[in-house]
Order: sequence, then structure tokens, then C-alpha cells
Amino acid sequence: MPAVVVALSVAVLFYLGYRYYSAYLATKVFALDPAFVTPAHSMRDDIDFMPTNKHVLFGHHFTSVAGAAPIVGPAIAVYWGWGPALAWIVVGTIFAAGVHDFGSLAVSVRHRAKSIGTLAKEVVNKRARALFLVIIFFLLTLVNAVFAVVIANLFVANPEAVLPMLLQIPLAIGIGQYVYRTRSAALLPSIVGVVLLYVSIALGQVLPISLEGIAAQEGFLTERNIWVILLFAYTFVASRLPVWVLLQPRDYINSHQLFIALGVIGLGIVVGMDTLKAPLVNDTPDDSPSWFPLLFITIACGAISGFHSLVASGTTSKQLDKETDGRYVGYVGAVGEGSLAVASLLACTAGVVATTADWDALYADFATASGGATSNFVNGVASFAGNLGVPVSIAVVFAAIVVISFAATTMDTGVRLQRYIVQEIAEISGAKRLARNATAATTIAVVVPLVMALLPGGGEKGYTFGVLWQLFGTTNQLTAGLALAVIAVWVTKSRRNPVAVLVPLVFLLVMTCWALLENLVTFVEEDQWVLAPLDAIIFVLALWLIVEAALALRSSWRSREAATEPQPEPEPER
Repeated sequence: MPAVVVALSVAVLFYLGYRYYSAYLATKVFALDPAFVTPAHSMRDDIDFMPTNKHVLFGHHFTSVAGAAPIVGPAIAVYWGWGPALAWIVVGTIFAAGVHDFGSLAVSVRHRAKSIGTLAKEVVNKRARALFLVIIFFLLTLVNAVFAVVIANLFVANPEAVLPMLLQIPLAIGIGQYVYRTRSAALLPSIVGVVLLYVSIALGQVLPISLEGIAAQEGFLTERNIWVILLFAYTFVASRLPVWVLLQPRDYINSHQLFIALGVIGLGIVVGMDTLKAPLVNDTPDDSPSWFPLLFITIACGAISGFHSLVASGTTSKQLDKETDGRYVGYVGAVGEGSLAVASLLACTAGVVATTADWDALYADFATASGGATSNFVNGVASFAGNLGVPVSIAVVFAAIVVISFAATTMDTGVRLQRYIVQEIAEISGAKRLARNATAATTIAVVVPLVMALLPGGGEKGYTFGVLWQLFGTTNQLTAGLALAVIAVWVTKSRRNPVAVLVPLVFLLVMTCWALLENLVTFVEEDQWVLAPLDAIIFVLALWLIVEAALALRSSWRSREAATEPQPEPEPER
């Protein structure tokens, strides 16, 4: 199958989804009103609340939700064949992510741009807020753990990428200082920053940085583990800095990198006319994890991601100029994430190898597939860039920098958000001292995922990263389930048909619970007494979510029915 045929077919399906299905959601489900005064106008302060052009806002929203996750998930999931992975990406994007992202934005705008956590309390009940906080704590813990492993593995495999990534930090700080002090636009400085970042690739090839000389070959202090420790030490400091110092200017740079990477992949596919070397459905070994249901949590971002509801209700809703702009920003943002997932799938099935036999070696078993996922993407993108005449050595470092940049930004944001969550949980539970101590909260936000990232083993099969990724996927899908539950209750109370929201909600919760049970059995059989309790806790949270969603939907439906019943005529006074 030519890769360009897959890419064009998916592009057509995504367009049809936006053209017709998002129009149905906008008019029949969310009932967008062009005359509605959005919080960006009614609460305008030109700091958080500010009306923004829909194209500019789309760029902010897309780069905020797009990261390394839609790259890594598909790069692992193609182990089961490109057919199931592609089908879930396309169907999930159009009918699940589109509803989830668009709906989170629409509900937040109608409730003074409040976050999904606050909305869970107001729309569902007070217990839903506590459920939200616990789920988000687990989600951010696993996000930070898996992305630390992703970056560390890439640093070990590509020492030439280390120096450019280190130079990106002072480069971003310089851009932040310039923009903040001169109050000028960030576009031109950020473009200069991207150019300087790519120029530094040549410097990184001259001065590769490796920790192999000081690391142990076996045991705890391996090169990978040292990088993980250093990364969390960095995020401890970075997450305490004001956002304009480092986080925002790095986002400026990475927003350009995202579109550059998609452009390189797209042009490389067209010029090279590469074909998919992977099978449509892979004949995996008998002891491999089953793709059903694990595929639906392995590819979370890129099909549907609960993290997007945090962004849509946290920042995007405060900048929406017109309510009708939500269709473009929210739904097309989901389509953009799905496009990045398709690009990852094509890189790992068409670009990474020349023959089917070579692909079979890269994806011989699940341990090999999950451990080499990011490297497969990097090499696949490098191959597409090679089709455009870029030298392979430079192309590999370019692709590695793209993944590392996205993952590092996600870690910076994740640890910062985790600190807020720790403080909020402490406030609710009565631990006032911890709630006021940002240093202590940051320490917890760093140490917990650090321990997860350094967990040895992974059972007899040895796929530690694959296990962590699946736990991340289940928690991410629970977050999406909570957001969909809030949306479904709101739609029902508004006397509109909630089926478009309920179908992905039910499917997501069934697949997530099924996957959690399968993993739990595996962990117990392999004596994984750290991962088994964690999986069990997440499973309990899933059951809790199901109960809360069912009770809230029943209550909202009864209220709706009561409101539509004809009232008896009052008896005339005598």
C-alpha cells in the first residue's frame, strides 16, 4: 500500500468529518449561538481573558495539545498491524476526539470558561471533583514518567541531539526576556529561535554528549537512569520559574517545529512514494498482549485524549472570540492531533525500513516494539527527510529533536500542573501547610513520577515502558471519560440528544476497564507488586466514574422528563 494513498484517504475522511459531523454537533448537540457573548468579552482582562482570532487561537490550542504522545502511541500500536491502528485513529478522531475536544470547549464557554474539574463539581456533583483530582494526579504522574523515559532513551541513542536540546534552554530564556521586556510579538523571535536550534544540529554532531563513560552497564546507575534523574532535577527548577521565562518561549519554538515536522513528513511521502512494509494485521506471538482492548489505550492521544479537555477548558475557552469559532478550534484541533498520529504510523510502517523482513525484526515482539517505538519514528522521519535531500545524519538528529522538544515541554507543563493538583488535594484534605508550600508540593510532583520511571523489570516479558504507557493510556482515557460524562449531562439537561456523546463515553469506559482487568491479571501472575496495586486503584477509579456518570445522567434525564410533562390545570377558585 503506497503511503501517499493512506495519507490522502485519511485527509478526505477528516475533511468530511469536519464538514458534516462537526456541523451536526455544532447545531444539534451543542447548539452554538453566534450572538452568545463569550467569556473572552464578558470577562475580558487582556491577561487570561481576551478575544482572539480563531486562526491564532487554533495555533495556540493545537500546539498545546499536540506533543509526543500521538507520536509514541501509534509507534507502539502498529505492532498489531497498521490496519487496526489506522482504523482507531480515524474513527476515534472523527467520532470521539472531535466530540470530546469540541464539547469540552463548548461547555466551558457556557459556564464562564471554568475548568473541567470545576464543571464536574457544578454539572455532576461534588464527588466528581474529588474523582477528577485523583484521576488527574495519576495521569500527570504517568505522563511525566513515560516522557522522561522517552527523552532519556533518545539521548542515549542520539548523543548528537543532546547539545542542541541544552542550547534550546538559554535560547528560549533569551526569547522570553526579549518578548517580556519589549512587549513585542513573539513570531519573529521564535522563528529566529527555530533557525538557531537547527543550526546547532551541526554543532551537536561535532560535540556529541554521552554519559556512557560515567554510567554502569548494569544495575541502577545506567546511562538511561542517570538521564532520567537529571531530567527530573531540571523539571524541578523549570516548573518553579514564571511561565514567561522558559515554558512559553519554548512553546513558541515548538509550535513552528510541529508544522515543520508535519510538512517534512508529508512532502517526503509524496516525493519518495514509500510503501507500507508492515502487514495490515500482524501475526503476533501467542504470548503477546491482545490488541483488543489494549489498542484503545495504547493510542490515546491521536484518537481521544483526556488531556485535551484540560487545555480546552483551561485556556482556550478564555480566548474564544465567538462561540461558533469553537467548531473550528476544537474539532479541527482534534483532527490535527489525529493527523500527527497518522504521520507517526506512516513513519513506523513505510519510512523506517526498506523491506517487510526488516520491519518484522523491529516489531518481533511487544517488548521490542514498545522499547524501540520512538527510535522507529525518528528513523522513519529521517528517511522521509532523506527523500527531500537532507543528509541522513542530520535528518536523524532533526527528528529526535522534534520528539524530545515535545516531550520536554509536556514534562515542564506536567510537573507544574502536578504541583497545583497536589496543593488542591492538600487543601481539600485539610493539609493546609502542604497546600501553601510550593516547594514541598513540587517535590512530591517530581519524586513520584521519578520512582515510576526508574521501576526495574516489567515482568518476564521485560517491557517496562510498554506497561507504563498502557497505565498512562488508561488514566488518560478515564480523564476523557469524565469530560464526556460532564458534556453528556449538560447536553441532556439542555434537552438535546446526548447519543453522540454517550456512544464514545460507553465505548471508552468498557475498553478501559477491560484493559485494566487484563493488565491486573498479568501483573499478579508476574508478581508485579508495585504495578498491580496501581492498576487496581485506577480500576476502582474507573468503576467510581461509571457509577457517578450513571447517577448524574439518570438524574438529569428525570429532570428533563419532569420539565416536559404537561402540568395539570389549576382548579378555579370558588
